[in-house]
Parts: sequence; C-alpha cells; structure tokens
Amino acid sequence: MYKKIMVPVDLAHFDVIEPSLQVVADQAKHYGAEVCYVAVTATTPGSVAHNPEEYQQKLEAFAQERAKVHGQPVSARVITTPDPIAELDDVLIHVIDEVGADLVIMPTHPPKHLDVIIPAHGGKVATHTKASVFLVRPQQD
Repeated sequence: MYKKIMVPVDLAHFDVIEPSLQVVADQAKHYGAEVCYVAVTATTPGSVAHNPEEYQQKLEAFAQERAKVHGQPVSARVITTPDPIAELDDVLIHVIDEVGADLVIMPTHPPKHLDVIIPAHGGKVATHTKASVFLVRPQQD
C-alpha cells in the first residue's frame, strides 16, 4: 500500500522522535517501503551541526543506522530555511510531494487547550497534503 514513508526528524530532540521511530520501522518492514528521513534546519550554526552540510552528514549517518533496524532502503534530506520554527509546516508539506512520500509518520504531543490557538504540526500537514499522516503520541507512564 505504501511505497515511501517520510519521517520528519530533529536530531537535537531524539527523545521526542524515538517513539515514532519504532512505528516507522514496523511500517517500513510491513510494506517494504523506502524511508526518507527529513530534517529542517537553519542556515546558521546550531546545537547539532555547524552548517547544513554537517547536518546532512549526520542525518545520513542516522538514516543508515535506522536502516539496520528496519532493513529497508533509506534516504536523508536536509531542508534549510532562515526560520525553521515559523516555516516548518509549509516546508514539510512541500517536501512530501518533492520526495514522493505517500505516508508521513511523525511524533506529536498529547492534545492541549493551546492547540486551539496554535495547532500541532501534524494536523496542518495532514490537512494540506494527499499523503496519509500517522501521528505518534508519546507513551503514557
């Protein structure tokens, strides 16, 4: 059913994305789908890398490590923008078509009252793309 799964990742917040990575591995194995890991970063130095090229190298290494878990082909794509926080949703929506993803798996937070004012990224992505979107909430203790 799915041929290419896109996974937005933030290497600075591995603890947030980790629960969704198991879902990605399971779905990639089940469908025999390629997994495209996508990161959106600034053009300036950050906590993960000094520049976008270094971030790309780290994301590619991350993707190769994840390929050992699910055994499917992987690709890695870093998108640079001057303001990743403000532009994240629009960039993700654009790159879904660009990479040819038919499924997006991304982490999300539990619902909050603030979502009425500032909706979650996954909700906007799901309403602005033809791809299926699977939101993974953190596990409850």
